[in-house]
Amino acid sequence: MANGNTSPSRVGLIEGGADNDALFLKKFSGEILQTFDESNVFKALHTIRTIENGKSAQFPVTGIASANYHTPGENIADGGNSYLSDIAKTEKIITIDKMLVASTFLANIDDVKNHYDIRSVYANELGKALAKRFDTALAKVFCAAARDSANLTQVGVSGGQLDVANNDFSAPDTPGTVAATTGADLVAAFFTAAQKLDENDVPSDGRFCVLRPQEYYKLVTGADSSNSFSLVSAVNSDIGGQGSLASGQIPQIAGISILKSNHIPSTDLSAVSTGDGSSANDVFGAGGVGYNGDFRNSLGIISHSAAVGTVKLLDLATESEYQIERQGTLFVAKYAMGHGVLRPECAIELVA
Repeated sequence: MANGNTSPSRVGLIEGGADNDALFLKKFSGEILQTFDESNVFKALHTIRTIENGKSAQFPVTGIASANYHTPGENIADGGNSYLSDIAKTEKIITIDKMLVASTFLANIDDVKNHYDIRSVYANELGKALAKRFDTALAKVFCAAARDSANLTQVGVSGGQLDVANNDFSAPDTPGTVAATTGADLVAAFFTAAQKLDENDVPSDGRFCVLRPQEYYKLVTGADSSNSFSLVSAVNSDIGGQGSLASGQIPQIAGISILKSNHIPSTDLSAVSTGDGSSANDVFGAGGVGYNGDFRNSLGIISHSAAVGTVKLLDLATESEYQIERQGTLFVAKYAMGHGVLRPECAIELVA
């Protein structure tokens, strides 16, 4: 006699498998990975090294060679004749920080009652949380690179802080007092920065700039100190500009690709300690503050991808588990990475 049972087609079941939730978990994971990639600006703008195990990675850093005219008859291999180049060599160690996690808990009863797919919303938010922390940490490290005068192989060669209002490399006189800058100031600063990078022998290929949105759109509109619109902007074809007012985009100035980000820090975090060991890389050398510093005068970064490095032990990964005793599902997104300065001569911080 038939018992009235039926065989449902389980949406989350992989053919031949036994886990009715297998496909649901993969969908969740895919959404987080997509959001992470789309929300990052700095990910493709620096050097990344992946390690399979260990707590840190070594980045060899080398200097430059010299050339001399040869006098016939002199031994090139004789060190006393000054023909041999003693190429400076050192290393930079970047350590993995504590694991960074973003998590949430979804009660089973809420999931059942809900009339829309809340899991995709949660997935997006967890991905954005990790992306923001990743990008913000890298923005801070680029600022640290620009302020780092201890070049590892070329003594005295550094990037520095470029005062946009005065178009020179003098540090801000009063931290926290941001002078008004115009679109024309920013354009001029790009060429000054390009000259500095040329003088530091930084390759032209791979240079970029990341600005706060406020400064980015000053380039588009040519806004003056009162934010009034001006036709003298970086996209004006009459002065050789590129880009479009319609799209609000500027591809390059002085051969430097331009991007915008909300993750450029703008507050004083120099007293915010990470002494709990969550950040193993004290990039400002302030003792236990990790990636934190005073960013009240920061407007943006002009740099080359060689300035900053990331060590990746655990790439972005997701986990989810239904907990019977709590009657709900715990979702966790995580990664384990560390960031540090590699070549300070390649980074310039735009300040006001």
